[in-house]
Amino acid sequence: MRTTRLLLRSGLTVAAAAALPIWLAGPAGAVSGISVNTTGSTVSVTTSACTQVNGSWGTASLLTSSQGSFAQGRQVALSGTTVTQSAAWSGVSPGTYTVVVVCSNGITAGTQAVIVAPPSRPTISATSAPSPSRGVMGGTGGTAHDYGPVTIAVGGALVGVGLIATGWVLRRRSKPYRL
Repeated sequence: MRTTRLLLRSGLTVAAAAALPIWLAGPAGAVSGISVNTTGSTVSVTTSACTQVNGSWGTASLLTSSQGSFAQGRQVALSGTTVTQSAAWSGVSPGTYTVVVVCSNGITAGTQAVIVAPPSRPTISATSAPSPSRGVMGGTGGTAHDYGPVTIAVGGALVGVGLIATGWVLRRRSKPYRL
C-alpha cells in the first residue's frame, strides 16, 4: 500500500517536472523563432524558421505601438541562406516596437517586442580642483610633488635602519641558546 502511494507521488512529481519547461514556454503561439537586436537606431531580426518559396524567404514588419496589423508596419524582405534569414531597419526613432516575421509560406516565424533607446549623450562635469600642470610623474615617488634631496636622504636612512634591525632580529632568532 505504501509502495503504491510512493510510486504514485513519484510519478506525479516526474510528470510535473517534465511539464514545467512546456508550461514556462507559454502558449504554442508565443514561442518565438526570431532573434531581435538593436544597435543605435538600427533594428535587426534573424531567424532560421523560413524556407524559400518562389525565390522569397518571407517578410519582416516593424510595428509601432499604435499599429495593429502586419501590413501597417515598415516591411522589409528577408534575405539570407537556408541556415539563417535576416532583415534590418535603419533610422528607427526611440520607442517600443514589435517585430513580426512571416515566412513566404504564410507561417509566422515569430513575434518579439523591442525597445529602441535614445542615443546617450556624454556628460560634462566641471572640476573644482585645478589639475596638475605637469601631470602625474611616473617612477620614484609617483606623485606630482617634487621632493628635495633632504627628504630623499631621510627616507633612505629609514629604509636602511629597517634593514639593519630586521637582520639583527633574524640573527638573534637563529641562536636559541641566547636570551
